[in-house]
Formats: sequence, structure tokens, C-alpha cells
Amino acid sequence: MRRCAECTGRRLAFVSARAAVEYDEQARRLVAAWKERGLRRLASIAAEVVAETIARPGASCVTFVPADPDRRRRRGHHAAEGLAAELSVAWELPLEPLLRRARGSSRQRGLSQAARRRNVAGAFRAMGTCSSRLVLVDDVYTTGSTAAAAASALRKNGARAVEVVTFARAVRLKS
Repeated sequence: MRRCAECTGRRLAFVSARAAVEYDEQARRLVAAWKERGLRRLASIAAEVVAETIARPGASCVTFVPADPDRRRRRGHHAAEGLAAELSVAWELPLEPLLRRARGSSRQRGLSQAARRRNVAGAFRAMGTCSSRLVLVDDVYTTGSTAAAAASALRKNGARAVEVVTFARAVRLKS
């Protein structure tokens, strides 16, 4: 297995990051409809795809990357939270909202990898932990910056192993 370009040479706060599908043009359109056009039912479809593709993690609970409050208000829902709720049912694991936003952040779209890391550095605070091993859910894994910042907050609060699971993942292989 080849390691992705974003992870090569980096020390990460999570033990693995798995996704059900590649973040290609078709997945982009689906995620845009899910997030921007309010098609909440897509969370259950995305969760079905994830549960069929990714084996049930060896964890005690599921949590999610929290939404920026302004974007959540504007959209009326949060894709990662909806996906996490559906996966907790599919995997028969409790859903625990363990993270909160410590501060708002700009949208990640269009930012370089370094700018993404700066944008989410310190953006999350953990409010507890369900066990030493948990699953962190987000909708899309692009550079891993958000997952790393959220996992870091969970690790600082006692989690020993954080497994990241997303519906889609941008794939850029190191040449």
C-alpha cells in the first residue's frame, strides 16, 4: 500500500484514515448536494456506502468533527454529524459529541495544505472521551488537516487511538 502525499513524513494524531470512496467529480457533486443544498437524506446513503466498504472499527464509540456554528446555522444541519449518527447505528456503537469548536475558522476549500493546517490549528476542544479508542467521522478527507486537529484535541483529552472515517477522500499519491 502506498502512503498518501499528505501523510508522508508527518506525525499524525490519528492511527488510520479510511474512506469509502475517492473524492472524484461524482462524489463532489453528491457532497455539495448533501452539504450546500440541504439534502440530509444523503447522510443515510453515504453511511450505507461507508458501512459496506469499511469494516466496523475496533472502537468503543463514534464522534464527529463539529461544524462551524455559522455554517451549521446557515445550512440547518451538519453533514459529518448526520453521517456519524447513521454509522453509530450501523456499527452498533454509541454516538458521543466529544468535540466542540473552540473558535470559528474559514472554509478550507481553496486553501493550500499549509494554510489548511494553520486555519484549524487549535480550532477544537474535547469535552471528554468515551474510551481509549474511538472513531472520528467527517464527510470528506482532503489534506488531513481537520482530522489531525480534531484528533489532536481528543488525544490531549485522553484518547489513545483515534480512527478517522470519512465518506470521501481526495487521493494524491506521492510520486
